[in-house]
Amino acid sequence: MLRTDLHIHYDQMWEEALSLYQVGQFRYDPWLDQKNDDRYGLTLLYRPDDSVKNEIQFFLQNIQSSFPEQYFYPSSDIHLTVMSVISCYSGFTLDQIHLPEYIDLLKDCLSNYTSFRIHYKGITAANAGVMIQGFPEGDLLNDIRDELRGAFKNSSLENSLDKRYKLTTAHMTVMRFRKNITQPGHLIKALQPYRQYDFGMTQIEELELVFNDWYQRKEKVRLMHRFSL
Repeated sequence: MLRTDLHIHYDQMWEEALSLYQVGQFRYDPWLDQKNDDRYGLTLLYRPDDSVKNEIQFFLQNIQSSFPEQYFYPSSDIHLTVMSVISCYSGFTLDQIHLPEYIDLLKDCLSNYTSFRIHYKGITAANAGVMIQGFPEGDLLNDIRDELRGAFKNSSLENSLDKRYKLTTAHMTVMRFRKNITQPGHLIKALQPYRQYDFGMTQIEELELVFNDWYQRKEKVRLMHRFSL
């Protein structure tokens, strides 16, 4: 998705979210506090630079002071999903797949790509949470995703690429709604100053293939392979 299109898309998300917030239509995640959550998957992702994560934590701490009952991502869990190779589902385990075949396919797909940058500026939102807006320089992220779609389509490997929705943006989810929000107007007021906040630039030089839970919690994530760009 081109930068101009991304701006339009994020703006539409924001306006739609605000209209839902104003009438109290939040989608609360019932799984966040479930200790028996066994939804796991396989994800190709990138973790932003510390400078960007520090700016994100500055933002989150300010929101958390007023809404401590909601779920805020720690720095260790913040990530950009390049592609959900196998979207999280209940009961998925690594012994159900032959991991080396996935690594080989990803190596082949990524071998011709170079590093690129993403500018994280502003926030957008949905009825389930809040996201940092990402704006990639150039088309490399889209190109990588399209190459992966084609490669997996032509393989016999289990995958669920774009099963939930087609990935076209570079956003990062950093807040999820967990408990009832009784004063939505206060939340909107707290979020507004960060609508165009500059979180900084990050260089994508390495992607990670991980076995992960739904929330990418550090204690539940297992690194399978690193790919250099």
